[in-house]
Amino acid sequence: MLFVTNKGLYFVSKTEAKPQWWKSTVQRQIMMLIKDPDNTILTHDGYDEEDLALDLENEKNPRYKMSDVIQVDTEEKIWGTILVLKLRDGEKERKFHLSIVKDWVSYPAKSPMNFLRPNWTPVVQYIKSRTES
Repeated sequence: MLFVTNKGLYFVSKTEAKPQWWKSTVQRQIMMLIKDPDNTILTHDGYDEEDLALDLENEKNPRYKMSDVIQVDTEEKIWGTILVLKLRDGEKERKFHLSIVKDWVSYPAKSPMNFLRPNWTPVVQYIKSRTES
């Protein structure tokens, strides 16, 4: 999950939250984005700043300050919409292409089948407003 706060951007893949909570949250997020693709800034119920702080203690969950953002933009593809982030990671630059997957196929290898077309503009505008000041 990508978390965008007033302090930075956080990628959480290792969490202390229960797997059932994450599964339900992801399903709710997909349903919300199908109903309203312009509503990309979501607050997850049952997960707050304390939960995020706990998850960020795990080194496998990278964190970036707003000052680490070099570029943020979107790209339209035939299959979906991508949030493109270029971030400073120490002396290196890292580029992330993020999309939201609606469903997956498990065989022969786990792979996304359908992507959503969320409107990333509010996220891009928010990040840009925090990095331009």
